[in-house]
Amino acid sequence: MGVTVNEQGVPFRIRRSVLFAPASNPRAIEKARSLDCDAIILDLEDSVAPEAKPAAREAAVEALAEGFGAREVAVRCNGIETPWGLEDLQRLAQAGPDAVLAPKVRSAADIEAFDEVLSGAPERTRLWAMIETPAAMVNLKEIAAASGRTRLELLTLGPQDLAAELRLRGAQVRATMRPVLIELALAARAYGLTLLGGVCTDLDDLSAFVAECEEEAGMGLDGKTLIHPSQIGPANRMFSPSPDEIAWAHRVVEAFAQPEAAGRGAIRLEHRMVERLHLREAERVLALATRADEAHRNHSDSHIR
Repeated sequence: MGVTVNEQGVPFRIRRSVLFAPASNPRAIEKARSLDCDAIILDLEDSVAPEAKPAAREAAVEALAEGFGAREVAVRCNGIETPWGLEDLQRLAQAGPDAVLAPKVRSAADIEAFDEVLSGAPERTRLWAMIETPAAMVNLKEIAAASGRTRLELLTLGPQDLAAELRLRGAQVRATMRPVLIELALAARAYGLTLLGGVCTDLDDLSAFVAECEEEAGMGLDGKTLIHPSQIGPANRMFSPSPDEIAWAHRVVEAFAQPEAAGRGAIRLEHRMVERLHLREAERVLALATRADEAHRNHSDSHIR
């Protein structure tokens, strides 16, 4: 499968649906290999009981060796300050997943600490960070800026932990997450990071999940972390360009390719003024659409096999 690259030649990773799977659950790991999610996070932290963490670590390493096809695979380790965190990182540096997800990050110093332990990992192993503490929100700019000197390439919201630390109740949980997401989007875009929305734990009301996806896609997020396979399809749809968006993007690209548009910063297209910033966005939409089609074909092939 050809991999789409951006204008800098960097692989364009699609992360609309990023599914958590407990590393301690062999059935969940095996099922994940047949699902249509874009990426998988093998979890060593919250979903694994303390007494099961060493075994889960080894299960994750074994699962990485077996592979998940073309899907991107990250592992959420335990915090460095926990009894398991340092060994998690050391083993993962050897195993070389696509990414390590650092939980409960509070500052840039935390990012640097994770990064240091991963110094021996393959270059392709990146660092993702969960933003789920009030301290992380206060220090968000310095955390995002650490991407310039570390492996950090992705931020994801941890709404459950953040809500608990903020002592939120009822409807105020989602209401409070909206300004949090805006702050995260600003930081992610300022420093060129991918941004994922947090998990939705209401498994009986898929409409609530779809509403979260629609809202977060509208805020410019790249995708969403998931906890159940039923959430994959809606996430893939909501974080993919619509047919109308794809058609418009094609028209913008074609218009700027015309000889009369050469050297111009803005042109008229269908009664609208379109600038080169719209051209860049159109190119991003088309790259995302292409990558989504590639991912779907690849997942379909893996189902057949």
